[in-house]
Amino acid sequence: MGSGVEPAPSGKSGLADDLCSRMRDWRQDLHQHPELGFTEKRTARLVADELRAAGVEVHEGIGGTGVVGVLRRGIGNRGIGIRADMDALPITEQNEFAYRSVEPGKMHACGHDGHTTMLLGAAAHLAAHGNFNGTAVFIFQPDEENGRGARAMIDDGLFDRFPVDAVYGLHNLPGLEAGRIAVRSGPVMACEDTFRIDITGKGTHAAMPHKGIDPIVAGAQVVMALQTIVSRQLNPLDDAVVSVTDFATNGARNVIPGEVTITGDARSFTPEVSRMIEATMKRIVAGLCDAGGCLSKVSYNREFTSTINTAREAEIVAGVAADVAGAASVDAECAPLMASDDFGAMLEHRPGAYFFLGNGTNGSHGRALHNPAYDFNDDILARGAEVWVRLVETQLSA
Repeated sequence: MGSGVEPAPSGKSGLADDLCSRMRDWRQDLHQHPELGFTEKRTARLVADELRAAGVEVHEGIGGTGVVGVLRRGIGNRGIGIRADMDALPITEQNEFAYRSVEPGKMHACGHDGHTTMLLGAAAHLAAHGNFNGTAVFIFQPDEENGRGARAMIDDGLFDRFPVDAVYGLHNLPGLEAGRIAVRSGPVMACEDTFRIDITGKGTHAAMPHKGIDPIVAGAQVVMALQTIVSRQLNPLDDAVVSVTDFATNGARNVIPGEVTITGDARSFTPEVSRMIEATMKRIVAGLCDAGGCLSKVSYNREFTSTINTAREAEIVAGVAADVAGAASVDAECAPLMASDDFGAMLEHRPGAYFFLGNGTNGSHGRALHNPAYDFNDDILARGAEVWVRLVETQLSA
């Protein structure tokens, strides 16, 4: 464990001690054996095996390596979906504890090992002790990090084959005290749009710029002008970020290049703002490149949709969280994050809510997500699982 580990969240979990111990073992095993998006075969196998052992109906290969568990009780026709992501990141781990990654260049640096474990623990508890009337659908999703897994499962008939009235997801959050829960109605995570701008001029000798058309000058003007999209084109009340992340040419020390490629990332919370960013970017690029005598092309791609909670489901999460953790440990009007999660694609198909569970503020638990020295906090496993259990039992009350 990292130094300065915080104590476990106060209050005894309603889960059995032996299940809590197994959850810790599952989590550390998953951490030790990370798998990247759409290659989560070992992870999916562990999930499927443990679900079957608990008596949960299992469906494998949904959207590639996705797994869906189905648990029915009573005669109720309502259903709830709960989603956990399974994939890791292409990061070399810097932690030194015994369960550090054994896969070179791969690491659970975002806590998806913990998310998978909490949902697996909730499913096991509900299978043994659940008191509800309806259907609980446990969704174990591949490839969240690249934004493709949710859509792959949806395209494979997720909500047609496993009907639910609402769907829920969570993410651990370093920097938030261990076990605290944060949620909000409306946008909670941003979209992620990526862009590529290709500018074509005419290459020439660096000492004879008049014989060519310099795409670097046009490109430099484009980079600076893109910063005016947020500061001068959008409503100041509309949060957004436009970042250029790479500027590449095919030139050399004494060669003015013929081509420049600019790539970057844009974040916002609504489709309307996303569309405005794209339209403004294309207008800026076309105008500046035309003025400089260059040709241009803008490719704008929407990788992650915004994660927008429906009001009723966000209120439900806040109420359940208060029952589990106490009202003082719940922020029902948290600030949204500019990071992205492809759970937003599921919320385009069903009402639902996405919320945060504090991972801690000290040591490896407080380090930022995607940091090579981050680690998921095992002391919050029971709390996350219990929120899921209570959500199912209250929303599918017998």
